[in-house]
Amino acid sequence: MNRDEIQAFLLQVTDWTVKAVPNFIAAILIMAFGWFAARTVSRLITQVLVGRTHIDQTLTPVIATFARYAILIITIVAVLGQMGVQIASVLAVLGAAGLAIGLALQGTLSNIAAGMMLLWLRPFRVGDSIDADGMAGKVEEIGLFATTMRTGEGIYRFVPNSALWNKPILNYARNASRRIEVLVRIDRKIDEAAARKVLLETAGADERVMKTPAPEVVVAAFNDVSVDLALRAWVSTADFGATNIDLAARARAAIRAANLSAT
Repeated sequence: MNRDEIQAFLLQVTDWTVKAVPNFIAAILIMAFGWFAARTVSRLITQVLVGRTHIDQTLTPVIATFARYAILIITIVAVLGQMGVQIASVLAVLGAAGLAIGLALQGTLSNIAAGMMLLWLRPFRVGDSIDADGMAGKVEEIGLFATTMRTGEGIYRFVPNSALWNKPILNYARNASRRIEVLVRIDRKIDEAAARKVLLETAGADERVMKTPAPEVVVAAFNDVSVDLALRAWVSTADFGATNIDLAARARAAIRAANLSAT
C-alpha cells in the first residue's frame, strides 16, 4: 500500500470510530439502564403486590418475572438498533432460532405450558400444603418453569411444573374444614354404647370441634378379642394438626380412665 492508500484507510477508520464510539457508548448505557430498570421494576412489583388481599399471591412472582423479561427484551432490541443492526433481520433470525430452540427444549416448554395451566386452573396456591404422587410440601412459589416447596422436614424442594401437572394433586389446605379420625381399641366384651358415649363427650368438650357435621363414632374393625372404634369429628383446616394430636390423646386417655380399653 502506498502512502495515499494508507492515509485513505486511516481516514476511513477514524470516520468509523467517530461514528461508532458514541453509538457503542450509548448502547452500553442503554443496556445498563435496561438491566437496572428490569431489576427495579420486578422488585417494586413484588413489594407492591405482596400482602394485597385483592390480588392472588400466587400470581405475584409470575407478574414480576414477566415484567423483568419484557423490559430486558425491549432493552436488547434498543441496543441492537443503536448499533445499526436492522431489527427486521434480527427478528427473522430470532424467529428461526426460536423454532430450533423450541424443538430442542421441548421439556422446558412443557414446563412452561404446565406452569400456565397451573396458574390458570389453580389446583393449589402459595401457602397450600399439597401432595402430588409423593411430591409433598408447602408451596412457596409457582413459577413459569418450576414450583418450589418446603417439606415437613424443612427441606427445599424444586419441582418442574410438568411433574405436578401430570400427577393427581391432594391439596390439604383448599377446603375450609377437614375430618379427624381417631382410632381406639376397646374390649369386645364391653358395651359399645358406653365407649361411644365417652368418645362423643370427649369430642364435644373440645371447642375446636364443629357442631355441624356432628361428631360420630363408627366401628372400624372387629378383632378376635377387641373392637376398633373410629371417632370422626370435623374441624377447621387451620386447626387440623393440633386438634388431631390433642383429640387422639384425650380420647384414648378417656377410654383407659373408663376401663374400656382392650388389654
